[in-house]
Amino acid sequence: MRKFPKNLSVKLEARKQNNALRQLPLSSKGIDFASNDYLGLSKSETIFHETHQYLIKNNGIQNGATGSRLLSGNHKLYPETENFIAQFHKSESALIFNSGYDANVGFFSSLPQKGDLILYDELCHASIRDGIQLSNAKAYKFNHNDFEDLERLILRNQNTVIYIVTESVFSMDGDTPNLEELVEVSEKHNCYLVVDEAHALGVFGEKGEGLVQDLNLQDQVFARIMTFGKGLGCHGAAILGSAELRDYLVNFSRSFIYTTGLSPHSVATILMGYHYLDKENKNIEQLRENIIHFNQEKNLVGLKQLFVRSKSAIQSAIIPGNENVKSIAQKLQEKGFDVKAILSPTVPEGQERLRFCLHSFNSKEEISKVMRLLSTFVF
Repeated sequence: MRKFPKNLSVKLEARKQNNALRQLPLSSKGIDFASNDYLGLSKSETIFHETHQYLIKNNGIQNGATGSRLLSGNHKLYPETENFIAQFHKSESALIFNSGYDANVGFFSSLPQKGDLILYDELCHASIRDGIQLSNAKAYKFNHNDFEDLERLILRNQNTVIYIVTESVFSMDGDTPNLEELVEVSEKHNCYLVVDEAHALGVFGEKGEGLVQDLNLQDQVFARIMTFGKGLGCHGAAILGSAELRDYLVNFSRSFIYTTGLSPHSVATILMGYHYLDKENKNIEQLRENIIHFNQEKNLVGLKQLFVRSKSAIQSAIIPGNENVKSIAQKLQEKGFDVKAILSPTVPEGQERLRFCLHSFNSKEEISKVMRLLSTFVF
């Protein structure tokens, strides 16, 4: 085996010295405050069995897609699922991608053209940033949820096609932008608004449709990106928008064109997950009650000042220093709570945090106990 390149070994050693080396964790048996499975659908026996029966009924006994969707992989489950997703989200069309990462990279690398401009929130996800890096358009970040700063950038770059990019729930902070105000800014300057709803699907809206739809803004948004690995509990993603947007992505999005499609089982699981949202909302209601209870508890035990303000399922306590936050996370894990530390460079230095992900299946007693424990470890 050839020796590993020295310059790469140096980078690994620097991560070790900064106590920031990433490693794959073993599956935790602790009480789940770490996963993105907000509604517990990844473990739903109902969805599991309904997916199995649906595949048998529709002759979908096939382990793989066999090729890209433009060649042999566009099996019949795709159009049925995309039509249901579009109807559910009140969108003209939906196009399924293999993952949220693929959707963001495929969108931002192909839509904005040379001479166009992308203005994105400084806390946008890495997948959005990676797509932007592959684009021929210019790009500038604006201060987090600061629309005065956004307008300043728009006014400096008039007479060009401008894409405004944000998330409806930010993955590390759990906070949300004022989407109604953002829509006003976008329409005032004739911009194209793109909203990643990865952490809003299953959390906001009567049926978990997402924050854009909860505010009835879907007709004012150019594109929505829905990721299924969080609230829907499975895998994949879809880009929602006009039929013309769908046609463009099919023709020019490289992460869509040059990859094998999802298996019939994966697509059927997505469809059954959406059927579940469409007919059953008890998990969504329970999740909302838990979010309220968590916010009440952090106030009761005097932790409010540590947390980023959030009404979503993501609650982050800022505890600066990789070593410090890892130590507190380990103490909580030793008490049976699966809470993860988010380290720099994933977040900026000084913004290291404990990231609590809330679920419909967490009990109020579990929430109260983990908050009390945290207060004893930080004070």
